[in-house]
Amino acid sequence: MFEDFEVIHRYTRKQAIEDGVLVDLMQPETEPLVREAGFRFPIAMTAAAFSEAVAPIDGELPPGQDLKGRLWDVLMLLKAGIRANLKDDRVHFTVHVFDGTKTHPVQLWALCGPGDDLEPVITLMLESED
Repeated sequence: MFEDFEVIHRYTRKQAIEDGVLVDLMQPETEPLVREAGFRFPIAMTAAAFSEAVAPIDGELPPGQDLKGRLWDVLMLLKAGIRANLKDDRVHFTVHVFDGTKTHPVQLWALCGPGDDLEPVITLMLESED
């Protein structure tokens, strides 16, 4: 439909990672965990989703919690959601996050789609994001 139109601007996944809009989970600190969880496609999270579900950006986690443990929980819930919904490119799930005082739900969704070079990538977002 838009084959004859000229692209006047393109915001790439790489630019979003460089700008801090997306948190790349394929960094040296987190990629081994992503691979251990069984994911083969690159995964990134929006900064807002990462901050709410994994670790506050520039903040501290409650005592006894760490980034890898929280990320593992998100990855396992994502994996379970994918297994339950193999016929769709998106998965909706909830992770329950302890803030040091109480547990609260964080509604997430993930989309598997084309990356900058049309390779499959997974992006995790808050339910309110697109």
